[in-house]
Parts: sequence; structure tokens; C-alpha cells
Amino acid sequence: MPLLEVKNLKTHFHTRDGIVRAVDGVSFPVEKGKTIGIVGESGSGKSVTCYSLLGLVPMPPGKIEEGSAIFDHTDLLKCHENDLCKIRGKRISMIFQDPMTSLNPYLRICTQITEPLRIHMGMDKKRAKKEAIDALREVGIPEPEKRVNMYPHEFSGGMRQRAMIAMALITKPEILIADEPTTALDVTVQKQILELIKSRQEELGTAVIFITHDLAVISEICDEVNVMYAGKIVERANSRELFSNPLHAYTRSLLQSIPATQLKGEKLFTISGLPPNLAEPIQGCAFRPRNQIGNSDECLTQSTPEFKEIVSNHWVQNCPGCLT
Repeated sequence: MPLLEVKNLKTHFHTRDGIVRAVDGVSFPVEKGKTIGIVGESGSGKSVTCYSLLGLVPMPPGKIEEGSAIFDHTDLLKCHENDLCKIRGKRISMIFQDPMTSLNPYLRICTQITEPLRIHMGMDKKRAKKEAIDALREVGIPEPEKRVNMYPHEFSGGMRQRAMIAMALITKPEILIADEPTTALDVTVQKQILELIKSRQEELGTAVIFITHDLAVISEICDEVNVMYAGKIVERANSRELFSNPLHAYTRSLLQSIPATQLKGEKLFTISGLPPNLAEPIQGCAFRPRNQIGNSDECLTQSTPEFKEIVSNHWVQNCPGCLT
């Protein structure tokens, strides 16, 4: 049985311009000790999917219309706020994408990192501070004994990101949701952070949901990859299978967009156009107007493509124009 089972999650935003179907029927399992990647362009629904699991979508305008997210026999989408608070930050932690807005500018780093320990574990102030210093040292912040007493504005962007990572890992969660966790970090620190997360997985069996635009990181650390487009998962497979045999035209377009795969001196490949307006109903294949690699003339124009297992453990939206 998966540690977390998400089924048919639909999160919509009710706005003056209409109903924005940000997440529209997403399902995926999360196994203990495994890393699940979610990749796609900005606006594809990656972050909203994970915010929905932790009850962090502002309501209104957001509303979880359908679905379930079963974690330890508890449906995260329907449980009482008090019960969710006991899970969020302790058993399921999240590294947020923007540390500048996620950290409270009025509170010292120490206060913010020790908060999960004091709330969820009843730890005294002195011991919690020692744990915070150790956590900052683990994520590569120099002079942690000194910097733990500083405010967020005294940290660089990369250091704020590392402080967020330390806060998420400090309770040793069963599931870690990492939303672009290494965006503000240089490659040396990025490697250190990824190795730290990997070591926690090996030590504690932590499951990771990893959201990123960086396909190189996805290929290196993820066991399974979900490719999202227009609020839906269009392809899912284990990492090796997805990168060696991508089936959907959107997945192939993303891989072709990686600069390292381009010939020197050649014009970089880009996906033309923009993602669809999710406030308007989408008929047929959502990727049809931007399909440059497949045969867009064969893309479905009326019915929504079925999410189907094409080969063993390789699922894809079964649109003829996107699979050619």
C-alpha cells in the first residue's frame, strides 16, 4: 500500500473571469523511500497540486472540487483542520519555492526553525536551538551558531533557501514535498542539498515529492516522473523509461528544449505559443495548438484523451497526434 495515494484531485479557483481549473483530475501514488518527480511549465498545476494536499490553497477563491489523498488511512482533503495541523510540518513537510515570502521577516531564523520542534515535539527552547544549529550546519550554512540568531534579511537568497530546507527536514518527516528547492542555489550547494535529502531517504525511508523545471535534476534523483500540462498529468513512467522513451509530444518537446542537447551554433528549440487559458473549457487535446513534434492534425478535437497504460508502468494521454 502506498504511503500516500492521490486520486482524481481537482482544485479550481472561482474568479470573476470564470472558473480556473488549475488541477483537473490528478492521480499518483507515493511509495515509502521513493522520489516522485512532478515536472512541467509554470502554470501547469504542479505547486497547486501539493498545496492542496496540505490544505494551503486559499479558500475562497480556491476550492477542492473532487478527489482524495489517503495518508495513513486519513484523507488529507477532508480531515479537520486540527487533525491536518498535527500532520503538516511534522509527518509531511514542505520546502516552499520562494523563501523570501515564506520566512517571516520579523522573526529570527532560530525562532522559525525551532517552531516545528516546539509545537509538534514539545521540545524545550535550549534543546530546540541546538537542533536548529545542527540543521543549519547540515545544509551548509557557515557559522550556524552565529547565523541562527539573525533575521531573514541578513541572509542571502541562497542562505534563506537553505534555512527553509533545514526547517522542513528538522522534524524528520515521512513525506517531504520539495517545490523548486534548489532554484536559488549554486551547483555545489545544490549537489550537497540533494545528497542530504537522499541520505535522509536512506536513513528514515522518507518519501519525496520533487517539483522542478530542471529536467537534469529530475533524471538524477527521481524514481518516477509525472509530466503535467494544463492541470493534468500527460505522462508517467519511471525515470529511466521516461528519458529513454518519451511518448507524449509535450514530454519530447521539454526534453528537446534542454540547452545541453542542442548542437553548438544551432538555434535553441523552444515550445511555441503559450499554455491554454484554464479559465476556458478545453475540448480535446490541450497541447494541440503547440504540438510541433507530433502530428497536430491528428490531435483529438472533441473528446479528452484517455490516460492509458501504453506499455508496462508507462502511462500517457492517448492522443494520436501527440504519440506520433
